[in-house]
Amino acid sequence: MKLIIVVPCYNEEEVLRETTKQLTSLVDSMINEGLLSECDILYVDDGSKDNTWQIIEELQTGNQYVHGLKLAHNVGHQNALWAGLEFTVDKCDAAVSIDADLQHDIHKIKEMVKANQEGFEIVYGIRNDRATDSAFKKRTALSFYRLMQKMGVDLIPNHADFRLLGKNALQALTEFPERNLFLRGMVRLLGFRETKVYFECNDRFAGKSKYTFRKMFNFAIDGITSFSVQPLRIITLIGLLCVGISIVEMMYILVAYFQGNVIRGWASLLFSVWFLGGLLLFSVGVVGEYIGKIYKEVKRRPRYIIEKRI
Repeated sequence: MKLIIVVPCYNEEEVLRETTKQLTSLVDSMINEGLLSECDILYVDDGSKDNTWQIIEELQTGNQYVHGLKLAHNVGHQNALWAGLEFTVDKCDAAVSIDADLQHDIHKIKEMVKANQEGFEIVYGIRNDRATDSAFKKRTALSFYRLMQKMGVDLIPNHADFRLLGKNALQALTEFPERNLFLRGMVRLLGFRETKVYFECNDRFAGKSKYTFRKMFNFAIDGITSFSVQPLRIITLIGLLCVGISIVEMMYILVAYFQGNVIRGWASLLFSVWFLGGLLLFSVGVVGEYIGKIYKEVKRRPRYIIEKRI
């Protein structure tokens, strides 16, 4: 069995050498135990601004397992991961995706490989807890999964992009044509036999997380709008509710008029104008998100451009 470990990288110069050291030791162990016949470590440099690519080139010259793809510019984690998976689809029996910061327990890759050999095409790495997260990150992450579930998006809680995909799953995934990638949801659509592996999340070896609040927010919006039309239905319900409220208000105004209790003032008028104006702008924004995604899909631009490969 040949395995390829796909590692997206963006400004990871502080961790790459240690990551390679630990992954190399793991690969040697799996080959010696007979779990694997071959294994490659594929680093995908997502347009890093530091010395990430230079380090990958240096590691490749002295390590038989290390290979690299350099993307021409930064395209984001999901596209960089897709580039690695698409590159490996016809070169291996299974691929594992993992972050470069060593927060994922790399030793669980053994369990993933064993599960794949038992017939599971998809093996998810699931965090046992979020003890290493800040209080803010923990709250936002849990809120994200709750929101996605309420919006009808099929996701596995506490699963990021640490997973194994067998050859059949890889081939099926790379046939998805969309440019707006949300891999956590796309993998769930494949329908192959799947299982889970649980792990304790480690502290980041060095550096800092590249996922800012803005990126996490955009990621959540992409996930919702890529897999659910629930926001459009919510807008429809809000519109119907506003119509109902306006009818009740009109009846109240007519009753007050005939009773001679009409109160002239700006408060109610201004409230109605601001409320409906804000609601309309919000609704246009939500609809615009979907139209923007259609716009991106119709253009069919490449998800990434490879500058170099080693």
